[in-house]
Amino acid sequence: MVQHKEEKVHHHEVEQFWKEHPMPSVRTLKNGTRVIRAANENSIQEWRIQAEAVRRLKLVPGYGDEAGPDVTFTLAGDFNAARRSRQEAVKAKATGIAAGEPDLRIYGQGGRLLLIELKGPKTPVSADQRKRHALLIGLGHRVEIVRGKTIEQGASDVVELVRGWLAAAQRKVA
Repeated sequence: MVQHKEEKVHHHEVEQFWKEHPMPSVRTLKNGTRVIRAANENSIQEWRIQAEAVRRLKLVPGYGDEAGPDVTFTLAGDFNAARRSRQEAVKAKATGIAAGEPDLRIYGQGGRLLLIELKGPKTPVSADQRKRHALLIGLGHRVEIVRGKTIEQGASDVVELVRGWLAAAQRKVA
């Protein structure tokens, strides 16, 4: 049993810590003792990488969520990892939610589409993802897998990938 005493920390230090580290599991025993089990590198929550990547992508010049002359790209995300009841799974399938769909879709000018799958450093690509990604690649779409060792690194890699993809489109136009 591990006991931790509370320490006074600044808000920005806490924010920075969570950006760089996966979420540990925390539980409180009946006697009031808090038990904190450190997360290993395999337990990085992919949704946290995705959320940070989306936040940063919205700051990239050219991003827009409404049509306009300066908008060169927009994005949409999926959250297929959510656990569903049997009834919810039937509804999801009936409405077109596809198992294995990449986490992020980046829509660019001229009908371009970049698909990004986010993974922890050792999280395997599922059979559904392999099947879906192969289909999408076969249809001519670019599918990239970004592995984040930390939330910070994963989000940075996504932004770098998208910036490169956007720059390549600009070079073709010029």
